[in-house]
Amino acid sequence: MTIKKEKNVAYIDGANLHKGIKDLGWELDYLRFRVWLKEKYSIERAYLFIGLVPKHKDIYAYLQETGFILVFKETTCDGEGRIKGNCDADLVLQATCDYYENRFDKTILVSSDGDYASLTKFLLKNNRLKIILSPNNHKKCSLLLKRTGAPIAYLDDQRSILKNQKEKTPDRDKIL
Repeated sequence: MTIKKEKNVAYIDGANLHKGIKDLGWELDYLRFRVWLKEKYSIERAYLFIGLVPKHKDIYAYLQETGFILVFKETTCDGEGRIKGNCDADLVLQATCDYYENRFDKTILVSSDGDYASLTKFLLKNNRLKIILSPNNHKKCSLLLKRTGAPIAYLDDQRSILKNQKEKTPDRDKIL
């Protein structure tokens, strides 16, 4: 008897991941995170949606080397000079296209953003959502996501496994 291996995909809101973990006071080890996703959730492909800032090309190269598929969004600056690169629509479109092209068995969504509630409901209805991994704690994870009834796990509960153990690297704060 052959056991069919799941082909699961992760859709990661890079800015939400980075900011959520940073707000909790620790730094994510992206290599450990990628390995953990593969081992725990059988993630074959992990899409990381981020704003494109050319001066961060070394960080992008590192993320690709660790196994993430980077999906870039052109960025703009707000009135205060902060970089903005909202990737929500791109993530939803990629997940929807992948669903209709039958490219995965189950999905993992990495975000705390309520803008993904509709996608979450769609994936649940079609039995394709495995879990939401929230980079924020339970208080800051969107109520809209919680109301979907989807299983949600909090990355802070995995801090001991996923925390960057190395000394803080320059420019690591600017990942996303």
